[in-house]
Amino acid sequence: MVYIFLAEGFEAIEVITPLDMLIRAGIEVSTIAIGYEYLVKSSQGIPVQADDLFENTDFSDAEMLILPGGMPGASNLGKHKGLEALLREAMEKKIPVAAICAAPAVLGKHGLLQGRRATCYPGFEDMLKGAVCTESFVEKDGNVITACGPAAAVEFAKTIIRLLRGDEAAASVCEDMMFGRA
Repeated sequence: MVYIFLAEGFEAIEVITPLDMLIRAGIEVSTIAIGYEYLVKSSQGIPVQADDLFENTDFSDAEMLILPGGMPGASNLGKHKGLEALLREAMEKKIPVAAICAAPAVLGKHGLLQGRRATCYPGFEDMLKGAVCTESFVEKDGNVITACGPAAAVEFAKTIIRLLRGDEAAASVCEDMMFGRA
C-alpha cells in the first residue's frame, strides 16, 4: 500500500495527480489525514475526504510514503511526531519515501536527506539539512524522490510509478493520459 498524507493546507494538485496516476498504474493507494478529521482542506480551500486517520492506520504494509507540499500543509506534516517516527522507520527499512514542493523540508527537518540529492520549492533549500540541493524538476536518489512543486506533479507521479512498477507501467499510464500529445 502507498500512503499519501493529508494535512490542512496541502497543495491539491500534489495529492490528486499522484493519487490518480498511481491508481491508473494498478497501485493500491490510501490517503491518510494526520489530524482528527477525515475531511481535510487544501491550501486552495478544496476539501478532500481521507480514507483513514493516521492514528487508526497500521502502516506495516507500506510500500511507499508520499508527502505533498503546500503551505501550511508541509509545515503541519513536519510537526506530527507520529509521522516523523514513521518516516524514520521507513528510511531504516528502505521503504521508498517521496516528497514534493515544500515537503522535502519535512525530510530535511528530521535529518532524512543527509548526503542525498534533493530538490524543493524555491526558498526551502536551507531546510533540506544535509542534502545536496539541485534545481531539478524531480530528483531520485536511491529510495527517496523529491520534486520542486505543483508543475512537477505529473513527472513526480511518473517517477514514483517507475520506481514501484517499472518503466513500462509509467509509460503506459502516460500514454493512456495522452501526455505524449501535450
